[in-house]
Amino acid sequence: MSTVTLSPSVDDVADFNRPSDSTSAIVRSAQDVSRLVNAGAKEGSHARIVIAIALGGVFLDAYDLTSLAYGIKDIARQFALTPVQVGFVASAITFGAILGAAVGGYLTDRIGRYRVFMADMLFFVVAAIAAGLAPNAWVLGGARFLMGFGVGLDLPVAMAFLAEFSRVSGKGNKAAAVAAWCPAWYAATSTCYLLILGLYAVLPESHTGWLWRLTLAFGAVPALVIIAVRSRYISESPVWAANQGDLEGAARILKRTYGIDATVQRTDASSIHVPRTASWRNYAALFNTTYRRRTILAAVIGAASSFGYNAVIFGLPVIIASFLQQGPLTTIVASLTLNLLFAFVGGLIGVRTAHSIGAWKMTVAGVSLQFVALIGLATIGKPASPVFIVFAILLLGAYLFGQGFGPGSHSMTYASLSYPTSLRGVGVGFNQTLVRTASTISLFLFPVLAAALGTKVFWVIALAPLVSLTTLLAIRWEPSGYDVDSEDYHGGQEAVQPAVR
Repeated sequence: MSTVTLSPSVDDVADFNRPSDSTSAIVRSAQDVSRLVNAGAKEGSHARIVIAIALGGVFLDAYDLTSLAYGIKDIARQFALTPVQVGFVASAITFGAILGAAVGGYLTDRIGRYRVFMADMLFFVVAAIAAGLAPNAWVLGGARFLMGFGVGLDLPVAMAFLAEFSRVSGKGNKAAAVAAWCPAWYAATSTCYLLILGLYAVLPESHTGWLWRLTLAFGAVPALVIIAVRSRYISESPVWAANQGDLEGAARILKRTYGIDATVQRTDASSIHVPRTASWRNYAALFNTTYRRRTILAAVIGAASSFGYNAVIFGLPVIIASFLQQGPLTTIVASLTLNLLFAFVGGLIGVRTAHSIGAWKMTVAGVSLQFVALIGLATIGKPASPVFIVFAILLLGAYLFGQGFGPGSHSMTYASLSYPTSLRGVGVGFNQTLVRTASTISLFLFPVLAAALGTKVFWVIALAPLVSLTTLLAIRWEPSGYDVDSEDYHGGQEAVQPAVR
């Protein structure tokens, strides 16, 4: 049996050959563990299953955020809500996500990815059942707040799993793995509409008020499935464990999840740089000379994308109903079709091009298409003829398509891969705090602005992709293919800023 010996002096993970079936590895430091992970898992390992389960968490996030979009009109009618009260119910989930992201980012770095991930699954189960049984708007709003807290906890840990269980370069690299959150998101959105469509078909007309309740409560089902399979496949991140000094634990995870036989040989600890420990002070590190520009870019892309997307996707059933002037069945089918044909397909393209074209170029293309689509929708207003109705629907599709392959895929790429393992939790947590704040503002204001401005609201939404485009042109940071985790082992030296390829 041959043995690969690693040491902190090895320069580039791209030159490091992944261990074969007959190869073991010697681990002397956390950097050795990081290089093994960055080289990629062996065929038949559990790493891809861990990524799939992490994407299951993202699926839950998206489902829970989307599940109220269609039923909000029935809720408003059933509970006799004013537009402001509708905004409160709609935005309660994002208020919870703001708090959850702020706390979850820190906890992800402090107590580990695994513990936080399993805790937030319980939030999804309890909150989904409570929302489905809510007797009034206050209980519904409270349940959605609790659900949002779980969403806020989940995204930092899900992004950490995606980044820390994938290779650094080549097809299926970290950028592609993180970008996969986008098609998972749209798959959840489409599943939500499919469920609504199925329930609409089977429920008697006298019981259509149950539609929103059953849709919300169904969110507990995938959470229970994830909880059921966690013990077999989910492990702690080996890089996080190694950064805590637990090389033996990291070696066990490499064996279990990566299929790599790693032998720990500890050396003089004084010669090996130890990554920063988890602390609330790490939020300040996001704005040091190495990370400031990355933090600004990730925050702008995430917040602007969230503001625009939430306004469009939450208002999609209302917008389509206004355009087509048809009943609820047509509205559901049209919303589902737009999500599958444009948003989901765009998300798949974002994943496929992450390693070859890169995040920056795809995001620039995506926000540019979104800006053009929104200006077109604002100019058309309420379509007055069948030709303009078709054109307006296609512009909505173009917006969702640009979201899919652009900021939808890569807002998380920037948030997750701008920081090494020791800062990834707080980096994503800080980013998501801003993103969910933008979501809250968007979801609260959209019903009010739409009621006051009608289709002229698209002029306001168009500002979001314009701000993103301007910031991208000013800050040309490309995270795809860059070994950001190596910055944990520089000993405080200034990191190299990769340029756009």
